[in-house]
Amino acid sequence: MAKFTVSDYLLLRLEQIGINHIFGVAGDYNMEFLDYIVHHNNIELIPACNELNASYAADGYGRINGVAALVTTFGVGELSAINGIAGAYAERVPVVAITGSPATTIQARGSLVHHTLGTGDFSIFARMYEQVTVAQAYLTAENATTEIDRVLGICLLKKLPVYISIPMDVAQHEVAAPSDSLKPPVFESERPTLAEAVDNCVSILEQASQPVILADIGVARYQLHEQLRKLLTATGYPYATMNMGKGLLEETHPQFIGIYNGAASEESVKKRIEQADCVLSIGALMTDFNTGKFSAKLDPSRTIEVHGEYVKVKHAVYNNVAMADMLSALSQRLQHRDPQTLNFKSATENLDTGFTTPFDAKSSAAITQQRFWHRFAHFLQENDIIVAETGTCLFGAAIAPLPKGATFIGQVLWGSIGYSVGALLGCCVAAPQRRSILLVGDGSFQMTGQELSTILRYNLKPIIFLINNDGYTIERDIHGERMPYNDIQPWKYHQLVEVFAGNGWGIKVSTEFELETALQRAEQNHDQLAFIEVVMDKMDSPEILLKMLQQ
Repeated sequence: MAKFTVSDYLLLRLEQIGINHIFGVAGDYNMEFLDYIVHHNNIELIPACNELNASYAADGYGRINGVAALVTTFGVGELSAINGIAGAYAERVPVVAITGSPATTIQARGSLVHHTLGTGDFSIFARMYEQVTVAQAYLTAENATTEIDRVLGICLLKKLPVYISIPMDVAQHEVAAPSDSLKPPVFESERPTLAEAVDNCVSILEQASQPVILADIGVARYQLHEQLRKLLTATGYPYATMNMGKGLLEETHPQFIGIYNGAASEESVKKRIEQADCVLSIGALMTDFNTGKFSAKLDPSRTIEVHGEYVKVKHAVYNNVAMADMLSALSQRLQHRDPQTLNFKSATENLDTGFTTPFDAKSSAAITQQRFWHRFAHFLQENDIIVAETGTCLFGAAIAPLPKGATFIGQVLWGSIGYSVGALLGCCVAAPQRRSILLVGDGSFQMTGQELSTILRYNLKPIIFLINNDGYTIERDIHGERMPYNDIQPWKYHQLVEVFAGNGWGIKVSTEFELETALQRAEQNHDQLAFIEVVMDKMDSPEILLKMLQQ
């Protein structure tokens, strides 16, 4: 009978928490561990073109699956990936970052081996990871099983990345197989504090004449979408999301009024949020791109904040209160009100007519940002996954209403250019039964475009829209409209599918008629990857982006 090793133990625990794929890149300090992954029955290794892209893929996978894993080699590999792990930390995505490190005997001797700084200090890179992960484990033969369980539990509890260093010799060390499944810790509210917080919130909300719910990223990370839906059904309150919370529920929901982004919001949304006599804020993260460059005006004296592990009511803070418990209690206690009493219009009633009327493609008309997003909204289907790159794509897609079951992914806070291509790989692997759509600019694509090769390698079939606007348009909007650092070398992007020799097709479109033809082909052909290169003017930007930048 084959021995049961630390590698077996780690993989079993990863499987038990719902991980069936691990992204990464081989290196001579992690290959023994990779062998265990390759021979595992229920976990598949997905090698990426480089570690940075692998970390982006893990982030995308984690957003869809709830948790993800990444494996790199010591030093050169893990440092290539640290940007992506930092992004996962910033955006609250649970990722298990695993580094294969030199054997403990080598480390104890301080040997000057490759992939080190030549100082004999093997802790330097791990100390770097301490700044972008919530917990770390440095496995030894003695502590491996206990430490693995500890950090995986924290990863799930805090919804943040963790770091595991597994030396080559420890990876093959024999340990006892666990007798039971890993039971992730569950954050539990202090019942008296919860009761007091609920009483206070109910009193304030019941007295408010124009309450409104503002939901954001915290709902997604704690996977409380249905609890939010139940709260809306119970209360009848109107609700908005912020940019990072886009798509928590279908944006055709009768109580959805739109996206609140400070002064960059639609006027009706801005007025309803900022003039409400009570805003029930759930999981909001008040970042620059989430608040219209800090132009949001939420009066603390009229705001209730519900976060993952605490509640703030006006200026009072109730620690040790779980978001899930709070939403459940409010759903049971608050009285239902009808739309007439609350006096609001849903987002669908206020939509630009371009989103509500059939798109009439003009044969020779150049494709503009406004017209593209109107047509894109009609292209969307239920349960789509939309990955939007930070740039004109993110802000253009933000105004397109999402259908039921659709998931929107954008790196609004970290904003690492090129993130979306790797994230697309992770999303496709996590949910191959769903249609994944990438929206990426030409400049961003040049950062990480080689991951298209991996997507084709695994015969994944997303629809990719590459906006070719001849460089970094969002950067030109911010600064340096005519500066060379915002220019790029033109590529024949749509021909890359052929270059990478995969199951897909590519096309370049510059008129509305050509776009319409390509969209129809993409809708009819589900058995191949579609790559649609869309040519736009270099200074054409979504109106919402320009509005925000003016703040």
